[in-house]
Amino acid sequence: MQALGVDVGGTGIKAAPVDLATGKRTEKRKRILTPRPSTPEAVYEVIAQLVEHFDWHGPIGCALPSVVRGGVVHTAANIDDSWIGHDAAAELRERLARPVHVLNDADAAGIAENEFGAARDLDGVVILLTLGTGIGSAVFTDGVLVPNTELGHLEFHGASAERYAAARVVDGDVTQAEWALRLNEFLQHLERVVPPDAFILGGGISKNFDAYADVLETRATVVPARFRNRAGIIGAALATRGIR
Repeated sequence: MQALGVDVGGTGIKAAPVDLATGKRTEKRKRILTPRPSTPEAVYEVIAQLVEHFDWHGPIGCALPSVVRGGVVHTAANIDDSWIGHDAAAELRERLARPVHVLNDADAAGIAENEFGAARDLDGVVILLTLGTGIGSAVFTDGVLVPNTELGHLEFHGASAERYAAARVVDGDVTQAEWALRLNEFLQHLERVVPPDAFILGGGISKNFDAYADVLETRATVVPARFRNRAGIIGAALATRGIR
């Protein structure tokens, strides 16, 4: 069985069909720039274009950069604030006439890593961090997801942690070596708050893991994510299992 995974980000909206038995994409992904402003109406139009591109008629999983409960959006990070309070799942089901499941984007990435990636053989408490424009988080306890954690929004150095340690700071006046030290500080802070058995680091910068791994001094195991920027699509698709 397959499902279409859709990953809504601040700069791009990506989609691809995924084999639910293997976690592998069955077609090349399609990416469309996130509209400005990124209102629900504008984003729904892009999702409809992606569904049409793949001529898709089966279940759809949609990952949003938001806290999502029962399909309803409660926060908006890097998308328009008009999403808050919006029943995204119900709206997409009506518009697309297909089964749709909506979830937090970091949770989707975590699901992919937990089932087919770096977290598959890890026991205990596992924290996945997606390092990009912000810091998303997914927390698992013995393989069970604790949904909608927002560890990147913890106060750290007088602001949210993602302002200090997200990968985007490397594009400014901060070198990757300096950023790695900041990330290490944040990981050590998390160990004092919710001590995990393992950290998994995702996002595009995880491909450079070997360049900064030696800087990370934590009690927990630290490993790079397997799927990197593909995880949102894969996990969104996997989250559709059981919907009708």
